[in-house]
Amino acid sequence: MKGKVMAASFFLIVVLMGYTFWDNQRIIIVKQDVVIEDLPKELEGFSIVQITDLHEKEFGANQERLINAINSIPYDAIVFTGDMMKNNSKNAVPFYTLIEGIENKQHALFVPGNTDPKSYRTSSNNLEKSEFVKSMEKQGVRLLDSTYTVKRGNVHAQFVNFEWSLKTKNKSNKNENLSSNKKNYPKKKNSDLIIGLNHYPVVDSHIDALLTDPSVTFRYYDLIMAGHYHGGQIRIPFVGALFVPEAWYEKSGLFPPQDRVKGLWEYKHIKQYVSAGLGCNGPIPFLNFRLFDSPEINVLTFKSGKTE
Repeated sequence: MKGKVMAASFFLIVVLMGYTFWDNQRIIIVKQDVVIEDLPKELEGFSIVQITDLHEKEFGANQERLINAINSIPYDAIVFTGDMMKNNSKNAVPFYTLIEGIENKQHALFVPGNTDPKSYRTSSNNLEKSEFVKSMEKQGVRLLDSTYTVKRGNVHAQFVNFEWSLKTKNKSNKNENLSSNKKNYPKKKNSDLIIGLNHYPVVDSHIDALLTDPSVTFRYYDLIMAGHYHGGQIRIPFVGALFVPEAWYEKSGLFPPQDRVKGLWEYKHIKQYVSAGLGCNGPIPFLNFRLFDSPEINVLTFKSGKTE
């Protein structure tokens, strides 16, 4: 009996290892509709592909499988929400190979993550873009260092670097800030659709802190897009993610709220979408794999309708 149990356990371990290896190499395309009340008809069906947390992972020779997956999708914009590289690495080839093979880069934007090289460097007392960013932009992907607007007919979809947009408030703009009072949320300004790009998710407690901080301007967003969590990276069936790297949680991300790990949610009228991304990373080398957490690229499509 004991031998049968050991044999069965060994068989299950082999199956799990085989499945995990296969699952880490595949790519799933996750589609999500984002319902916006009073969305202009010109922006109905406006779609964004999100690529995040590549961490230098390669999907086939010269990123062939990942490139083919992206090129199979019709979209209006493509965004890269950080961590294309590994910590302290200079191997940008997997990322550059990827963006070189992408066909639709008419509106392609990048915001940096915590493992990417710095976006700017000081040269002769002047601030200039880093070589990492310069090479990326030569291949058609733009660093989003402020705002970027896509025009459809007479309406505009505006992309904003969320983290860099949090600026010190002064007397002249104090009425443009969000208030903790729901009645004081600002109306849309200048654009018909406003999308914030950030590497880090902005958790509920962080939003609360920003709303009550008199020193920053928190602008209106129809949607914030982020990555960073890897969907938890190690997930347990019927349980979910055991940990996400999030300093704003009491236990620093241990046993996080599962409805805030990945996907779409809304808090205080702010919708947010977090992708589980493609690669893996972490301080413990032998845990640098994804378990029950398939690599994903995301397609977000805006629809008009009533929000709850």
